[in-house]
Amino acid sequence: MAFPTTNAAQELPAINQILMACGQAPVTTLDETNPDVAITYQTLLEVSREVQSEGWTFNKEEHYDMTPDSNNEILIPNNVLQIDLTEANAGDKNVIQKNGKLYDKQNHTDQWTDGVVECDIVWLFDWVDLPTPIQDYITARASTITSSRIVGDQTQYQILQQKEAYMRAMALEYETTQGDYSFFGKPDGAHPYVGYQPYHALKR
Repeated sequence: MAFPTTNAAQELPAINQILMACGQAPVTTLDETNPDVAITYQTLLEVSREVQSEGWTFNKEEHYDMTPDSNNEILIPNNVLQIDLTEANAGDKNVIQKNGKLYDKQNHTDQWTDGVVECDIVWLFDWVDLPTPIQDYITARASTITSSRIVGDQTQYQILQQKEAYMRAMALEYETTQGDYSFFGKPDGAHPYVGYQPYHALKR
């Protein structure tokens, strides 16, 4: 029986990359009756969630409006990995996720009667929506973990660790390019700091 996933066609190449990195034969379907495929697929999902939980430019959204329902409760979607109130609007509130709802543990309530609430959210994306450098890093990390689970060869594990480190560097390069970060960081809602550039003086 194949895995019930809408992204099977897109995830299969990643699964085969992991299997081949571990010295296993590639497959044509995500068949859960095959133990190696089952372990590989679950590892890919696990690593994808772990990596996305770090919060990257592509899946972190700030100042996202959450609207209470008719019961004055804010239900948190299943694809939310992290959620917090936007710092500028937090006030005396301190929120956590509790029973699938946004809960204010400072005031001990899940009731939101002041209307729309601004939140900073880290989303869990489907495989097809991940940027290629992030997919490559997840695949490399999943290969390292899968090797330790189904092969157990120390030499192979070390080789895959080197590949994982390289792909993480590529992912971080993508992140810094997309995030427009600088040495001074990027203040909320502001442009990154641009240092003195001598050639600007030539315009005068």
